[in-house]
Amino acid sequence: MINFNQPHLTGKEAHYMYQAVYNGKLSGNGEFTKKCQQFFETRYGFRKTLLTTSGTDALEMCAMLCDLKPGDEVIVPSYTFVSTALAFLREGAKVVFADSMQRNPNIDAETLEALITPRTKVIVPVHYAGVACDMDAIMAVAEKHNLLVVEDAAQAIDSYYLSRKSKVESRKPLGGIGHLAAFSFHETKNITAGGEGGLLVVNDERFVRRAEIIWEKGTNRAEFFRGEVNKYGWVDMGSSFLPSEVNAAFLWAQLENIEDIQAKRKTLWEKYYERLAPLAAKGAFTLPDIPEYATNNAHMFYIVLPSLEARTALIKYLKENGVGAVFHYLSLHSSEYYKPKHDGRALPQCDRYADCLVRLPLFYDLTIEEVNHICDLFDTYFQ
Repeated sequence: MINFNQPHLTGKEAHYMYQAVYNGKLSGNGEFTKKCQQFFETRYGFRKTLLTTSGTDALEMCAMLCDLKPGDEVIVPSYTFVSTALAFLREGAKVVFADSMQRNPNIDAETLEALITPRTKVIVPVHYAGVACDMDAIMAVAEKHNLLVVEDAAQAIDSYYLSRKSKVESRKPLGGIGHLAAFSFHETKNITAGGEGGLLVVNDERFVRRAEIIWEKGTNRAEFFRGEVNKYGWVDMGSSFLPSEVNAAFLWAQLENIEDIQAKRKTLWEKYYERLAPLAAKGAFTLPDIPEYATNNAHMFYIVLPSLEARTALIKYLKENGVGAVFHYLSLHSSEYYKPKHDGRALPQCDRYADCLVRLPLFYDLTIEEVNHICDLFDTYFQ
């Protein structure tokens, strides 16, 4: 059986976790936490980063930092994981769902203006499959209407946006464009913090101090440890968002090997694309779309079938032949929980991806031979 996913171990995880245990500092914000955060700030130029226990927690911190009031509106794509919306609902906001693009599952920036009202406060682009949304267009709309932008970059580690705002193309890391951003290090992501983990990114100076306070359970404890105050206490809202040093140690082993991990995943992704392109050209399905303004971090290889029935039949065939392919999100606007609250607008592209998108196995320890085997099955099925 070729599983859909298999977490990769670099070989150093247990060593660093052992080191964390015997350092005598197991709670968060120790040596490995600081090393990981410094890695992200140095490699990608993020203003401030804070490790979290999950990508969901990072999104919840983003929502808290947006200082939302009941009735404030937040624009979120419907084709995303529930955490993207839930983080803002927990702060009392009204979620307004946006449709996806026809060419890929990312939010359709051309529809945003029509969704903005006097109560709109935040736009939340989700970089699906690690492929950039049209951030020039999104940031222009946000600036025009004085809105915050929170990037859900859960799948987008080590991926970039190629801005066309100036004559000279600039390369910006995803998560480093909006005011705030959230990454996930769940075991299905390119790198993991031992099964669960996340990262809050703060790019706007206005939010740096409060982010650290929220991260430290609403206290100014971090300032105390830096010697900036002579005692610490409860100064704001917050929660226990810090991961343990054991998780940070696991993540550090992955970060040390990010170049190798990314190179291998891209090789596998490109082999899929090469082998499946002839079938796509015949109309059997469509392949992943990488816009000219986006790079590919090889987080996911997906195809889009013509119908729900075609997808169901293909997944069944692959499973019968030992391949774990899966579908992905259901449209949130159609969910049992939120459908009664939705404004009734049809979001056809979101529904199309919910019905027709299939994810194929893609993980570091997958072999080229296994990818070729999967593609051979495709050739047989669609002949």
